[in-house]
Amino acid sequence: MEQIYYKSTRGEDRLVSPAQAIITGIAPDGGLYVPHMIPSLDIELNDLMDADYKEVAYQVMKVYLTDFSEGELRGCIDRAYDKKFDTPEIAPLRKYGDTYFLELFHGPTLAFKDMALSILPHLLKTAMAKLKVNKEIVILTATSGDTGKAALEGFADVEGTKIIVYFPEHGVSKIQKRQMVTQTGNNTYVIGIEGNFDDAQNGVKEIFADEGLIQRMDRANYTFSSANSINIGRLVPQIAYYFYAYLKMCAAGDIRPGHQINFAVPTGNFGNILAAYYAKKMGLPVNTLICASNENKVLYDFFNTGVYDSVRDFIVTMSPSMDILISSNLERLLYYASGEDAGSVRAMMDSLKEKGRYSIKDEMRKELKDFYGGFATEDETAAAIRKVYKTWDYIIDTHTAVSYAVYEEYRQKTGDTTKTVIISTASPFKFTRDVMRSIDQSYAGVDDFELIKQLGELTGGHIPKAIKDLDTRPVIHKRVCKKDDMKKQLEEILGI
Repeated sequence: MEQIYYKSTRGEDRLVSPAQAIITGIAPDGGLYVPHMIPSLDIELNDLMDADYKEVAYQVMKVYLTDFSEGELRGCIDRAYDKKFDTPEIAPLRKYGDTYFLELFHGPTLAFKDMALSILPHLLKTAMAKLKVNKEIVILTATSGDTGKAALEGFADVEGTKIIVYFPEHGVSKIQKRQMVTQTGNNTYVIGIEGNFDDAQNGVKEIFADEGLIQRMDRANYTFSSANSINIGRLVPQIAYYFYAYLKMCAAGDIRPGHQINFAVPTGNFGNILAAYYAKKMGLPVNTLICASNENKVLYDFFNTGVYDSVRDFIVTMSPSMDILISSNLERLLYYASGEDAGSVRAMMDSLKEKGRYSIKDEMRKELKDFYGGFATEDETAAAIRKVYKTWDYIIDTHTAVSYAVYEEYRQKTGDTTKTVIISTASPFKFTRDVMRSIDQSYAGVDDFELIKQLGELTGGHIPKAIKDLDTRPVIHKRVCKKDDMKKQLEEILGI
């Protein structure tokens, strides 16, 4: 098996090991780490047909994390995908009619972020031991709702780490906020900011790039890393569930090995659908990657015009984890679409920072042929929830509904009948107000936590353990700051 190294999308010449890329999180020049080549599985898909989730994850991750021994990597996987998931399948594939839903919300925080953030702390600790890093690692994360809780859950009380999460104070659901501010753990810190997710994300990037701060942290024996999907240790585990979904379809006899399928992915920061792109480049038989946006349709406009323009009104929607105008992981796709031209990527990212926009040439647009961009309005999202419930007695959340609505539009526009997997990214219990109101307007005035009970009745009495007593848990984290004071909050926490 060939050794894989990582390099920056913005041109830093230095190659680093997988362990170093995981610890660092973001390259010193501000770029994102990408593998120096995209590897292939060293096992045939036919030989994985009966494999469980852990085995598929191992076979996918080992070709990216080549400096991890088999024992190290299997140990990380075993500790990640254990009884904290409420089903031994980890990621069940549900079939309704001719539609498939890959449920990625069976982890401790009821969102797809658990699929990667359950394993990232173990990868990070293993990498630290491997490279003999003795500093305390400060995990710095911006969240639009789900990453924050999943990262907090994963890193709580992990020795040698502190985790600081920034979230938009008025830009997440009531349940998402409650999940974060009640988080226990002596090393966990949660800060609401007066602004949106992009403000939080930009603030984190600026902190990462602050040389003076980094020097002071070094003297205090701290070093930064990230739990956002800019960290390759977050992205690589996500590739596994695309292979797993395909193998489950083959094992069920729904497709033959080698036949292509589509994936429809609700998309905000672009990491989830980028993992599907990596799976395709590794040889997974994928036809089209359907990139589904909500009314913050910056990605839809990009795929249809070649212009990325974040200078627009920010819209608060019922799918808040997708309320994003700057999709960080798109930078990795631009790197490949440009023929690995780091100079071009750097110029585009500079333009985005200075002007809020950039455009790509026709040659690059041709390289994006794997993608279809669509978006769903709020009304279309609600209609999708209602339709799926009335047709199959199956309840989906607001983000999955965006994906389903865009998939239906794609099928009508293109006539493509390729079997398609809808990536179901969150439990409907995280967004009870909008889910229940979409099913029936009579639920509109009911409190979010009362709606949890009523949604439980619709789903046969099952309420996930993760939120059963959420409304009675004590609020631990009460910090709120302006977006310009994010660094000051960090300095206070670290005492530097």
